[in-house]
Amino acid sequence: MEFSIDDLMKTLREKEEKVKAGGGEKRVKDQHEKGKLTARERVALLLDKDSFVELDLFVEHRCTNFGMDKVEAPGEGVVTGYGTIDGRLVYVFAQDFTVMGGSLGEMHAKKICKVMDMAMTMGAPCIGINDSGGARIQEGVDSLSGYGQIFYRNTIASGVIPQISVIVGPAAGGAVYSPAIMDFVFMVKNIGIMHITGPEVIKAVTGEVVTPEQLGGAMTHNRKSGVAHFAAENEEEVYQLVRKLLSYLPSNNMENPPLVECKDDPNRKEEALLQIVPVDPNKPYDMKDIIRYLVDEGDFFEVHQYFAPNIIVGFARLNGQSLGIIANQPKILAGCLDIDASDKAARFIRFCDAFNIPILTLVDVPGFLPGTAQEYGGIIRHGAKLLYAYSEATVPKVTLIVRKSYGGAYLAMCSRDLRADQVIAWPTAEIAVMGPEGAANIIFRKEIAQAEDPEKVRQEKIEEFKQKFSNPYEAAKRGYVDMVIDPRESRPCLITTLEMLSTKRESRPAKKHGNFPV
Repeated sequence: MEFSIDDLMKTLREKEEKVKAGGGEKRVKDQHEKGKLTARERVALLLDKDSFVELDLFVEHRCTNFGMDKVEAPGEGVVTGYGTIDGRLVYVFAQDFTVMGGSLGEMHAKKICKVMDMAMTMGAPCIGINDSGGARIQEGVDSLSGYGQIFYRNTIASGVIPQISVIVGPAAGGAVYSPAIMDFVFMVKNIGIMHITGPEVIKAVTGEVVTPEQLGGAMTHNRKSGVAHFAAENEEEVYQLVRKLLSYLPSNNMENPPLVECKDDPNRKEEALLQIVPVDPNKPYDMKDIIRYLVDEGDFFEVHQYFAPNIIVGFARLNGQSLGIIANQPKILAGCLDIDASDKAARFIRFCDAFNIPILTLVDVPGFLPGTAQEYGGIIRHGAKLLYAYSEATVPKVTLIVRKSYGGAYLAMCSRDLRADQVIAWPTAEIAVMGPEGAANIIFRKEIAQAEDPEKVRQEKIEEFKQKFSNPYEAAKRGYVDMVIDPRESRPCLITTLEMLSTKRESRPAKKHGNFPV
C-alpha cells in the first residue's frame, strides 16, 4: 500500500493534534477550573510570541506494569523545547498536569534532561514550570532514577547557566529538590504547593493537622522557610516576573549581564539623601528609600522580599549596568544579622559572583542578633557563610557605609579586609568594635564605678567614645575607608567607581572547591 505526501502530512497533523490536546478536553477544563493554565499556555505566556520550538513531541513511555501498556500519555506529561525571552535564547520544560497528573516517569525525565543538556551546551538559561503529582509509582525505580538524573544536571549546571523554577501546582516528595537546587524559585499563590510529606502523612505520623496551603503554599515558603524567592498573585504575573529577572542576568557564566540604555542622569544628585538617615543612631528608617534614590529610575527588583526582611537583596542598575544589592534594613530588628539573613545574603552573593554581576553593599548594622535561639540555631555557622561568600567573590565589590557598622558585623558586611574593592562612607557612618554605650561601660568600667556620680561620668565617657569613633574618619585614617562623601553625590560616585572596576581581574589559588560552611 502506497501513501501519498498528503496522507503522510495528514498523519503528522493528526498525531500532533492528539499530543497537543494533552489529557483531553475534560482534563483541560478541570485544569482551568482550578485557576491553572495548561503547559503550552504557560510556555506561550512566558516566551516571546511565536518563538517556542517544541522538542520530543512524540516521546512515549515504555512501562507495561500495572496496566500501563494500555495507558496513553501524550507527550509523556511534559512539554519541552526552546524559545526566546526579549530575543535571547532560553530552554524550558513545563509539566502537563492533564496527562497522568504530570507524574514523572523514565521518558518524562529524559525529555527534561535533554533540554537541560542543551541549555548547558548552548549556554542559555533553563526554566522549569512545575505542576506534578510526583513520581509515577507504576514505573518504580525508573521514576526515582529520573529524578536523580535531573538533580545531577541541576548541580552541574549550577553557576554555569541561570536555572529558574516556577511552581504552579503541586511539587511533592523528591520533586521539590530540583527547584531547591536551582537559582530562583517562583510560586503562584493558592495553586503552587511544595512539601516533602503531605498533610495526611504528617497527621498520621505526628498528629499535626495542617492544610496544604499552610504546609507548603507560596507565602509559607516565601516568608517562613525561604525556599521560594518570589510570590505572584497569578500565572500572568509570575511569567512577567521571570522575564524581568532574566533582564538583569547574563545567559551564562562566560558572559557579562546585558547593558541597557540608561535614561536616568548618571550625575543626578539627590538632596533627599541628606534627610533619610536620622541623626539619632537609634531611630529606624527604610533602607529601600536610599536604594531607590541611588539606582536607575528608582527601579529595584527585590529578591526574597518576605524572608529575613532585616536584610535586603535584589537587582538594580547603575547607568544601565546590572548589579546585585545587599543592604541592612534598620527598620526591622535594627538591621541586625541573624541566621536567616546570613543564609539569604550569602546565597545571593554567590549567585552574583557566579554570573559576573557586581555587588553593592549598603551598611547600617549594629551587630549579630543576640539570644539563645540564635546561638543554639548555629548563628556562628550561618554567619560564617556570609564571611565566606564575600571573601570568595571576585566580582567588583563596593561597600557604602551609611550609619552603624559595628564589630563582627562590620567585617561580615564586606569590609576592606574581605577584599571590598572600594569602601565609601557617609559622614553619618560609625565604625567601631561596638556601640558607644557598651564600649564606654567596658573601657571605663573602673572610672565609672569609682566616681562620685557614676551616671554623669558614664555619660561623659560615652560622649568621649562617640567623639572618637562615631564617625568614619578613624577608619579612613587607616585606609579601611577609601572615601567619605556627601550623601547627595552617592549615585555619581558609585557609577564612577563601578566603571573604574569594570576591568577587575582577580585570580585565586587553584583548588577543586572550598568547604562552604553549610
